[in-house]
Amino acid sequence: MKTRTLALFDLDETLISGDSDYEWGLHLVSLGVVDRETYEARNQEFYDRYRAGTLVLQDFLDFQLYPLSQFPRAQLEEWHAGFLASRILPMVRPGARALLDRHRDADRLIVTATNRFVTAPIAAALGITELLATELEQENGRFTGRAVGTPCFREGKVVRLNQWLAARGARLADYAESWFYSDSANDIPLLSAVTHPVAVHPDDRLRAHAAERGWPVISLDEA
Repeated sequence: MKTRTLALFDLDETLISGDSDYEWGLHLVSLGVVDRETYEARNQEFYDRYRAGTLVLQDFLDFQLYPLSQFPRAQLEEWHAGFLASRILPMVRPGARALLDRHRDADRLIVTATNRFVTAPIAAALGITELLATELEQENGRFTGRAVGTPCFREGKVVRLNQWLAARGARLADYAESWFYSDSANDIPLLSAVTHPVAVHPDDRLRAHAAERGWPVISLDEA
């Protein structure tokens, strides 16, 4: 008999009320380590394309990962600590921790397109130990500015989840219930794969898709 439960959570605009990729770019601007005018404009352009569903992922990765290759890990981690405290933790939605706790007996994962460097400390701060994120290439302890493996984006989220399950000798079908909470139409492939898809503060395209299929739509803006 199937008894296990799987609970998957998108991060950006779902558990937090912003986009950690975008906010990391703004943080770098605020530190003066990238050119404000050029970087802010490109950062906004990619964010708008993501929301519209027209993002070419490789173009974004080339842009977003390059600054990580320019600085030592210790410096990046020091900047990230300030980023987490000043920008991200205040964005955690009031109901996010209660939702995570509701699934405390399940296998819980955050599944995000944002890279692991940016998101691993955020997942840890939320008490989630399992993270599927876009992985970064490293050489001699430094980031190269390139991603490795399947990016955790659109259909790639399904691929990465299946890889994670297979490494544990499991399949999605082994779970009696599987949940995925997301805000974005980019996540329709993974939402469609679970037994309980839930739209959280959905974008317009996901809201329409959820309405057509009778998926629940929820808010996490109240504790």
